Amino acid sequence: MRAGFVPSPRFGRVSFDSFQPNLEFESQSLALERLHDFAQNPPRAHKILGLFGGKKLEGKGFYLDGGFGVGKTHLLVATWHTFQGEKAFLSFSELFFALGILGMTRAVETFKHYALLCIDEFELDDPGNTHMASTFLGQLMPAGTHVVTTSNTQPEQLGQGRFNARDFERQIQGIAGRFLMLPIDGPDYRQRGAVLPLPLSSAELDALEQTLERPYIRLTFSALNRHLLRVHPAKFGKLLEGVETVLLEGVEPISDQNIALRLVHFIDKVYDLDLKLGLSGVSLEKLFDSDFRFGVYQKKYGRCLSRLLEMIG
Repeated sequence: MRAGFVPSPRFGRVSFDSFQPNLEFESQSLALERLHDFAQNPPRAHKILGLFGGKKLEGKGFYLDGGFGVGKTHLLVATWHTFQGEKAFLSFSELFFALGILGMTRAVETFKHYALLCIDEFELDDPGNTHMASTFLGQLMPAGTHVVTTSNTQPEQLGQGRFNARDFERQIQGIAGRFLMLPIDGPDYRQRGAVLPLPLSSAELDALEQTLERPYIRLTFSALNRHLLRVHPAKFGKLLEGVETVLLEGVEPISDQNIALRLVHFIDKVYDLDLKLGLSGVSLEKLFDSDFRFGVYQKKYGRCLSRLLEMIG
């Protein structure tokens, strides 16, 4: 399992040098400088001797907060690449899948071997993962592991609108207190001058399929959604093993939020694997119900649509 804790192919070669901060938003340059300094000269966990023995220096935490398309994941991966030492990179959903497989005790022992843990898209959706995140970080970071994470939500606002976060305020504040927040402001870079592309017709999708020589998968939209309901989001990548292009036929509006959120996870995986994507059906602005796009998960849907725009634009 540990062998898979690396950045996805899309971000395989990114670096601090390849990050181009938007100079209109100083926070991007400040975050770049702070993370670059940390990655090159991280505090090294060492024993502090005392009367009753010693303890490790607690790991540092950085929390990259900002909207989608501002470069958070780029900076996170650049930190991972630059850092010298044992390190792991996972999405938040992948981390919690690992916690479920290993159990808390084994998971903490496994991740204690890393000097750096990078977590992409940190989010608290329910009381269960709030408790698990609090326990995991509360045991891992005091043991010396540094943690850098990205999120679309400020740490003290995690969970708001998704469950009664006030009942878990102590745990949420405890999580937030472990991190130095690095805000990253700015517009979605994918939207700069972008024109919303029209979906392909069925005939155009057929024609595209005829040009493909490398491995691809073609699915109807309804068949894909049925499959996604049967498997854990952390296993969505299995469907895409050995594939370089994904063709989705008959994309239609989604009115079930459970299906919509699973599709978001799937699109994230297609994006992370740097696959090509072709769609036929409705236009992107009609894909998700407006109540979803402007509800408590609006940032997830916004990120998904932004990534779709990049992949098919």
